[in-house]
Amino acid sequence: MNLRIALAATATFALAACGSSEDASTEAEADTVEIPAEEALQDVDEEPVEDPAAMEADPVTTAGDGAAAEAEAASVQEAGDNAAATAEAAMDAMSEDDFEN
Repeated sequence: MNLRIALAATATFALAACGSSEDASTEAEADTVEIPAEEALQDVDEEPVEDPAAMEADPVTTAGDGAAAEAEAASVQEAGDNAAATAEAAMDAMSEDDFEN
């Protein structure tokens, strides 16, 4: 518990140390990005064009017997189980720290 308070205090002081900047160069940063972008787009007169093939199914993912999809689903399930086990172990470790302090 004391470790959490110390970490929170350290983070608070670190953020407070950043403070605000009254430096004029900070305001000029947006201009250095926005102006070149606007200049680059001045000569563009064309509108975006819809791609009719964008909504078609991908033949690589739709073809096959589904074995790849099943393997991917199993991999995702295993990763989820591992994440749940890790989270549970972390919660157990945190509760042990609370009892020790």
